[in-house]
Amino acid sequence: MEAVDKPPSINDTAVKKHLKNAAGALTVNDYYQGIINGDRTVLSRAITLVESSKLEHHKLAQELISLCLPHSGSSVRIGVTGVPGAGKSTFIEAFGKHVTSLGNKVAVLAIDPSSTRSKGSILGDKTRMEELSTDKNAFIRPSPSAGSLGGVARKTRETIILCEAAGYNYIFVETVGVGQNEITVHSMVDFFLLVLISGAGDELQGIKRGVMEMADAVLINKADGDNINKVNIAVVEIKNALHYFPPTFSGWQPQCLPCSAITKKGIPEAFEMINDYVEFTKKNKYFYQKRAEQAKQTMIDVINNSLFDHFYNIESVKNKIKETETQLLKGELSPYIAAQQVLDIYFKK
Repeated sequence: MEAVDKPPSINDTAVKKHLKNAAGALTVNDYYQGIINGDRTVLSRAITLVESSKLEHHKLAQELISLCLPHSGSSVRIGVTGVPGAGKSTFIEAFGKHVTSLGNKVAVLAIDPSSTRSKGSILGDKTRMEELSTDKNAFIRPSPSAGSLGGVARKTRETIILCEAAGYNYIFVETVGVGQNEITVHSMVDFFLLVLISGAGDELQGIKRGVMEMADAVLINKADGDNINKVNIAVVEIKNALHYFPPTFSGWQPQCLPCSAITKKGIPEAFEMINDYVEFTKKNKYFYQKRAEQAKQTMIDVINNSLFDHFYNIESVKNKIKETETQLLKGELSPYIAAQQVLDIYFKK
């Protein structure tokens, strides 16, 4: 049986459609000027350029990132994770509307899970955030996770830079919410928010300790109707648990609040808490220390991604992989020897 090629994770036709208009492809300066002027259409196309796996788009994207970099860094980056069904998207919409009502600009980078088989993704966050998506001061960008660690798209860091250059001063990164490998999103945001619900089993056992330890705050959502008492009990339990965790590097004591994305209860308090955190960490310099660590992590990720792309785009390597896959399926080769043979081609041994 011959190996079957996997379908591409990005629709090339769709990429070409987004990257071109009637006048032809945009130049780096066209993208840059559109982003600086807050043009959401150009921003969307720029993100498509950054997300493209095409080698010819990579250089253009890096030039654009370099131009936008001096205009970035002024936003508050907020990571949002939580159990499936906790209402993360509904919360972000309610929160986003509150933030824009105060004269701010909000960008939501919603990472949708990709199929491990087809690499396809529903990308339905604009549907779930219908009200926020029509707000002129909000920008919602659903992106496929494409198998990335923690459900976070590989290009999310670059997308944050573009959004900041476009003037968005509060940026949300919403993860898939699988409760694993969330360290990826934690490494690219200033504030890490965990959204839970009550009545879904033992809240303390239902979330991995590692995720709880990373959280700067925990929100118990759906504090409305007959659920209010359950939420209040869950808040007390989480608060007690947080006190037993090791002290945070920031010196901030993680908080737990009830909220309702439906009634808007707790939304203003959550926004005030995040701003208190930013003020607190800027005062003790942790905010800037973490940003510096993020820059270092970005460098490492770019190196790793570049090596990955370089490896899999070498023709001799691709041919050797197909050859060894066929031998593996026939049982003629062990996976370890097959891997070494491919690496030997790469290192030209």
